[in-house]
Amino acid sequence: MEKIYLAIPLAPLFGALVAGLFGRQIGRAGAHWVTILGVGISFVLSLVVFKHMVIDGAEPFNGSVYTWLVSDGVRFEIGFLVDRLTTLMLLVVSFVSLMVHIYTIGYMHEDPGYQRFFSYIALFTFSMLMLVMSNNFLQLFFGWEAVGLVSYLLIGFWYKRPSAIYANLKAFLVNRVGDFGFLLGIAAIYMAFNSMDYMTVFAAAPSHAGETIEVIPGVEWQLMSVICILLFIGAMGKSAQVPLHVWLPDSMEGPTPISALIHAATMVTAGIFMVARMSPLFELSVTALSVVLVIGAITALFMGFLGVVQNDIKRVVAYSTLSQLGYMTVALGASAYAAGIFHLMTHAFFKALLFLAAGSVIIAMHHDQDIRNMGGLKKYMPITYWTSLIGSLALIGFPGFAGFFSKDAIIEATHASQIPGSTFAYIAVLSSVFVTALYSFRMFFLVFHGKERMDEHTREHLHETPPVVTVPLIMLAIPSVLAGYVIGPVLFGDYFGGAIHVDHARDVLAHLGEHFTGAGGFILHGITGLPFILAMAGLATAWYIYIKNPDIATTVRRRFKGIYQVLVNKYYADDFNEAVFAGGARGVGQLLWKIGDVLIIDGLIVNGSARVVGWVASVVRHVQSGYLYHYAFSMIIGLLLLLSWFMVYQNGS
Repeated sequence: MEKIYLAIPLAPLFGALVAGLFGRQIGRAGAHWVTILGVGISFVLSLVVFKHMVIDGAEPFNGSVYTWLVSDGVRFEIGFLVDRLTTLMLLVVSFVSLMVHIYTIGYMHEDPGYQRFFSYIALFTFSMLMLVMSNNFLQLFFGWEAVGLVSYLLIGFWYKRPSAIYANLKAFLVNRVGDFGFLLGIAAIYMAFNSMDYMTVFAAAPSHAGETIEVIPGVEWQLMSVICILLFIGAMGKSAQVPLHVWLPDSMEGPTPISALIHAATMVTAGIFMVARMSPLFELSVTALSVVLVIGAITALFMGFLGVVQNDIKRVVAYSTLSQLGYMTVALGASAYAAGIFHLMTHAFFKALLFLAAGSVIIAMHHDQDIRNMGGLKKYMPITYWTSLIGSLALIGFPGFAGFFSKDAIIEATHASQIPGSTFAYIAVLSSVFVTALYSFRMFFLVFHGKERMDEHTREHLHETPPVVTVPLIMLAIPSVLAGYVIGPVLFGDYFGGAIHVDHARDVLAHLGEHFTGAGGFILHGITGLPFILAMAGLATAWYIYIKNPDIATTVRRRFKGIYQVLVNKYYADDFNEAVFAGGARGVGQLLWKIGDVLIIDGLIVNGSARVVGWVASVVRHVQSGYLYHYAFSMIIGLLLLLSWFMVYQNGS
């Protein structure tokens, strides 16, 4: 099995290298075939690992591939930890990535950077696989930074667009803020445990639970709280939690396939996975769990509000990702790690479906992304319509669809939690149900129903996209419906085994499991619950405002103009960052330039030394007069000075 574990990440890496280095030689078809083959091998081997680990009940694998460095007795290794948590992530990442690769053939077929794009997305898949398979913090950090690097390349893939360059630079800088905290967290672990190996750290963690450190002189902080909060700051950047969320909506500047891959299976899920993997550490700090819980709740609710006012089809879906990531983070903070990972899985399927369906619409609309210019597409694009409906129903948590099981489990777990901030979090995620249904079906109704608002030329050429685009939609629609039915073993059984650790006193899922009677009973309970009522209320509100009586939307915008402006301007977060951080950085740079460059370097060193030399030269040049008696006089004066010095020296001795 060790060779299979090694082949899973290396197969897409091989495809990425071939497509990237030899793209011209193998051509466009060669580039997509070699990368699809590589990711396809990863998916098939992930199925083999799933059978071996879950069905056959094999023990988790934890082994080193090679030692990278030994420093002061500490080994820095590249190694794999393959347990049931890893297995689930392998299936999600490889399957969604495979669908995105196939879809890309149709979406990018006219793009001049075709081979380069396939190389990047295969490299993205390799990076995420290395991250989820890591058994130590060195490899975790490698995968962490690798997905950040490739996301930078992909968001700015159309590098001739200034908006794309701005977006990828923004993503890069915001993630560096989070990664600084993440790196400090890893450094704190190294300092406290003198090891980078997961199992060594997890085993020793309880003995360090009561330790304190002085981050600020004279102020003692709990060691585990500091470590976990620093690690979570990294997750805030990667998984776009408030206030480090600002990069994710702008990532829509990249091609639609990469939007699906970033939002569904790779970069933004890395933070959620990392916190779940670190559950043995987070369970030792209620403070850290409370921080995670509150940040996730704020993100879930307030990012959902922004989705209501977006008119770009991809940005609506992007803000839904932010909100759903908030749900996952709330689950982590409530110690319901399994529910967070379960929602990560179901969300990956229906979010990839929604992004790729949005891309299908964009292709049909000749790359017009404004939903105000759409309408009535149902009759032109039936496959895209029905798959979009499935994705939207899964997103709002309609009973029987995948998102229903995972989202309701998070809401119930939050309600049962006793972590400080859980009441606020419960109200936030419950309110988000209505908001999610409102913006999801606002987009759905404006795109596929109602009056046709596109221009005549676009209308004449509207048709369903080719099978290379629609087949991945159908393949993703299937788990968007069915994936939730594994709720029993994943949430209330022993699926994760020892991969996730939860303190018995905070095990809210165990409490919920006492009342679990099966997926059917969960559906019946959900139909009578408040989340279902709120979801249907949001759907009905969207239908009434945007189909039945569209004038209401204009009236509401006019009457609540102030609130609308706040939402359109995204709570002025970008303006604040521009004024305070970007403006402050520019101000400090200007000050340092004036002091260091202008005053010291140019003023004193370069120009100052030149002026001194010029002044000395202007004085000394008068000695060279050309008159003989001047030189004779100088010689006499020099001789007198030498005689005087000699006489003084002799008398002194």
